[in-house]
Amino acid sequence: MIALASDHGGLLLKEAVKELLRERGIPFEDCGTENGDSVDYPDYGEKVARKVAAGAVEKGILFCGTGIGMSIVANKFPHVRAALVTDPFMARMAKEHNNANILVLGGRVLDEHQAREMVATWLDATYEGGRHQGRLDKIAALEKEIYKTGTRD
Repeated sequence: MIALASDHGGLLLKEAVKELLRERGIPFEDCGTENGDSVDYPDYGEKVARKVAAGAVEKGILFCGTGIGMSIVANKFPHVRAALVTDPFMARMAKEHNNANILVLGGRVLDEHQAREMVATWLDATYEGGRHQGRLDKIAALEKEIYKTGTRD
């Protein structure tokens, strides 16, 4: 299951990606927004990031105008590795090297074709593990330290 959410700036890309997921038979949950009315991206990024952080869904995809805001929101949550991508190479590396569990796309940066290509690339890629796992372990240790103390000394 993949959780999706967008603000008004990412709505059209979200709809295009939903169609891709339907074509591939991949179940998804749309966490909003439903129309083009202006909304606050943190409200929607939080919905997906909480689900991924809790393990309620394996993956998420977030959309906003540039993708920057959603990336900032999602990466506040433990166990989330949200990657803002702008081309297929970045989408592939996000999975292969960083095991990104949330993909973030910008609706004012990409067109629907590009978004579909990047999501397909990310979905088809496989985490390589190996030397990359040690780096993810360091990130997990840092998360543990930060969430335990509230700050990093």
